[in-house]
Amino acid sequence: MPIVVGYLSSKEGEAALEAAVSEAQRRDGRLVVVLSRRGRQEDHAALDAEADTVRDRLDAVDVGYEVRPVRRGQDVAEDIVRTAEETDAELIVIGLRRRTPVGKLLLGSNAQRILLEASCPVLAVKPDPGTADGDAERH
Repeated sequence: MPIVVGYLSSKEGEAALEAAVSEAQRRDGRLVVVLSRRGRQEDHAALDAEADTVRDRLDAVDVGYEVRPVRRGQDVAEDIVRTAEETDAELIVIGLRRRTPVGKLLLGSNAQRILLEASCPVLAVKPDPGTADGDAERH
């Protein structure tokens, strides 16, 4: 069964992708990487370039994958949850930002919606603050 990961080109996105690769290898599953953006038509070239970069990275690891650049302009949480449902995913992996003490009372709206709306388990990871390369720290 697939593992869906929401990816952004950020430390949080890198942590999510790394954790998703690890889970896919451990579970002998395949990855479905969702690159979802709201944006203008000219942003499509940047999204395509980002998808190519992710494909190059995943070609270097022993895991089956599919990269889905989503250009519909829908909301990110909806795109990730819909992809998980369409693929009958066994897990969704998302990255979370570190927050201030007050900010910890609230998750980001996309993360909160994914946690509440997903019909499968969700693994939320944060980048490890002690490393420059964004290794995943599980929480």
